[in-house]
Amino acid sequence: MKPRYLIGASVAAVLAVIGWFALDSSAVEYADLDRAEKLGKTVQVVGTWVKSEGMNYDASADVFTFTMQDEQGRRVPVRLQGPKPNNFEIAVSVVVKGRIENGTLEATNVLTKCPSKYEGQPSDAMQES
Repeated sequence: MKPRYLIGASVAAVLAVIGWFALDSSAVEYADLDRAEKLGKTVQVVGTWVKSEGMNYDASADVFTFTMQDEQGRRVPVRLQGPKPNNFEIAVSVVVKGRIENGTLEATNVLTKCPSKYEGQPSDAMQES
């Protein structure tokens, strides 16, 4: 086999391994709070804001905190370095990306899912019949 083919194949193999590790490390899985705690790595947790426990934004430290409850009913305090997400008060659910450290979900991102203005409204076609 010619040396240039061997070198080319080696370079291709190295690039494939680097690509696989890059994709593997960037993948963030969905988990409940129990699994997130066991994994000890960054995950995404779906839940709701526990309104009875309130929320707080410390403008001087630029930290937003609230308590969330996952789909299994477990609650955890959430700390986001950054401002309160848009429409947080009216969100029907939240998706928090982060990792659990010392009993607190240290968030890197909080996404809100707001109620749709189209939910529960009959379509025009149904109203005419």
